[in-house]
Amino acid sequence: MSLGIRSWVASLRRVTASISLPLLSVVVALLIGAFVIVLGESSPVEAYRALFRGAFGSQAALQRTLEKGTPLIFSGLAVAFAFKGGLFNIGAQGQLLFGAMAAAIVGFSLTGLPALLHVPLALLAGAFAGFLYGAIPGALKRFRGAHEVITTIMLNYIAINITDYLASGPYMDRTPGNIVSRTPLVAESARIPVLGNIPLGFIIALLVGLFIWWLLARTTIGFEISTVGRSPHAAQYAGIRVTRIVVLTMALSGALAGLGGAVETLGVVGRYQPGFNIGLGFDGITVALLGKTHPLGVILSALLVGAMRAGAPQMQFSAKVRPDIVDMILALILFFVAADLVRRWLVARRGERLLLEEEIQLSTGWGQQA
Repeated sequence: MSLGIRSWVASLRRVTASISLPLLSVVVALLIGAFVIVLGESSPVEAYRALFRGAFGSQAALQRTLEKGTPLIFSGLAVAFAFKGGLFNIGAQGQLLFGAMAAAIVGFSLTGLPALLHVPLALLAGAFAGFLYGAIPGALKRFRGAHEVITTIMLNYIAINITDYLASGPYMDRTPGNIVSRTPLVAESARIPVLGNIPLGFIIALLVGLFIWWLLARTTIGFEISTVGRSPHAAQYAGIRVTRIVVLTMALSGALAGLGGAVETLGVVGRYQPGFNIGLGFDGITVALLGKTHPLGVILSALLVGAMRAGAPQMQFSAKVRPDIVDMILALILFFVAADLVRRWLVARRGERLLLEEEIQLSTGWGQQA
């Protein structure tokens, strides 16, 4: 067997190994979901058929799936990007909310701009808001030793309350008769259009996903992020400025989540309204883990989750199955994928401990001989 064929076979095996667990997790979760549907005296075949129709059964359904999946691509990329740096960003929800609010403010406050300028400005505002909010837990981790899981959880609640205040106070829609806490509609020049049945925001998400893949795999900064993620001590020994990389990783992760919120505001909702973005950041954790934290895998898993979200209403209407079954299936998928990650982590920790004990024994033996 030639060297080229061997390399191709090895690559195929790696790809197969990487997708086998996510696929198995989805299949098992669907089977358990079918069992629950049967317990509810409904037909799982009809339920899943309706779910598929609601996600892909028409051009409008396909557009709805892409709209649901687009912000999930960004939030999944945000979580996956932080993972590459050895960080667990649970604050994508808060970063996404600030990005959505910032994009809305730029969208309705700047009028008279051409769309070619207004849309990029609003998107940059959302990404920058997420960037700043994501940098906070990174700085707290490096300068104060605060764990990013704790700080990002708390920052989520801060973001929810601040954006709720802004939507019900300074930036509330003052249109006569409106009593809902929400911002005014963004200007038409700030709206992200739909090309046929393909939202332009989805195309932006694909391009961003490819860029993140290139950044992590082909650039110096991507190598530094991955090195810090694998071993901060080794990275520091190699001359990498770990503090800068950690803060930058969390900030860029926040920028991705903020960009997702901006796309949701400008391309789907048309304004910021509390409650419309809830859950998108948390679903990003499922998307990232299901996609094995690979940017291309994140895109595929985001489309799967988006399809399930888009098809849930049709399943409820046609098969009389509560849409909560989709949340249960997604939770099971996350459970199965995360269980394998925990197992791998425990095995790795056990291996490190055994290696350390072996080194201690060897050094002790040498000392006795000396």
